[in-house]
Amino acid sequence: MMAFAVRREPTAFALDKSSKATSSFKDEAHLAFIRKLPSVISGAFGCDACHIRAGSPAHNKKRTGGAQKPSDCWTVPMTREEHMAQHAVEELAFWRRQGIDPFQLAIDLYSVTGDVEAGTAIIL
Repeated sequence: MMAFAVRREPTAFALDKSSKATSSFKDEAHLAFIRKLPSVISGAFGCDACHIRAGSPAHNKKRTGGAQKPSDCWTVPMTREEHMAQHAVEELAFWRRQGIDPFQLAIDLYSVTGDVEAGTAIIL
């Protein structure tokens, strides 16, 4: 399987929306945007908006426990099968195997939310 994603050095969540990064901020428009994008794993369409639960101090992202839902700004597109595969293993190990920094990818996608062309370019 071929992995798609920007592989940049991590940066802190620098958007004006940083307070949303650590709360359970809901953003239905962003989730709808994520679902329109190709999968970051396979490039296939028909994706779930997959929340990142792991934490990353470098990205100002706190770990989200099982009873908590991460902020919707921490989502990436994956097919249902890829999403289930990600939940079947340790989350950060899954992303390392894919060669993807999910935190930076979520930040990059949130910075262009609503612009499907720009979001697709980030993924591809």
